[in-house]
Amino acid sequence: MPRGRRATTGPVDPGAGPGAGRLYMISVVSKAYGIHPQTLRLYEREGLLKPSRTEGNTRLYSEADLRQLEVVLNLTRDLGVNLAGVEIVLNMRRKMEQVQQEVTEFVAWVRQELARAAQEGWQERLQQALVRLPPTPLARTAEKRAPLAASPPAGPAE
Repeated sequence: MPRGRRATTGPVDPGAGPGAGRLYMISVVSKAYGIHPQTLRLYEREGLLKPSRTEGNTRLYSEADLRQLEVVLNLTRDLGVNLAGVEIVLNMRRKMEQVQQEVTEFVAWVRQELARAAQEGWQERLQQALVRLPPTPLARTAEKRAPLAASPPAGPAE
C-alpha cells in the first residue's frame, strides 16, 4: 500500500481505552454513507465534523462523529440547507444542549435543597423567624390614605 497505509474494510479499534468505541477510517465512512471522501474533508475544514487523528494523521471517525455526519447529511440532502446554515443549526443545537444541561443541573440542585430543607424542618424555622414589627411612619401614612383609595371612583355625569 502507498504511503504506509494499511488496507481496512471495517472499523478500527486502536485500543484507545475503555469507552472509546469503534473508530472508522474515511474510506469506510464514505462508502457507508455514499459520499466522496473529499466531501468528508470539506465538512472537516468547515468545522462541521472533527474526526480524531492517528499518529500518521489518518482520520478516524467515532460513533459520535457518524451521528454528527448523519445530522449534516439530513440537513443538506433532505432539507436543502447550505453549509453556512448547517453551521448555524449545529451551533444552535450545541447551545440548546448546553442550556438543557444547565437547567437539569439547576433542577437537581433545587430538589436537593428542598429535600435538605425538609429534613432540617425549615417550616418551623420560618415561622419562628417571622417577627411582628410595629408599623413604621411610612406604613402609618399609607394607612391614612387607604380610606380615600377605598371610595368608589367618580363616574361620568348623566
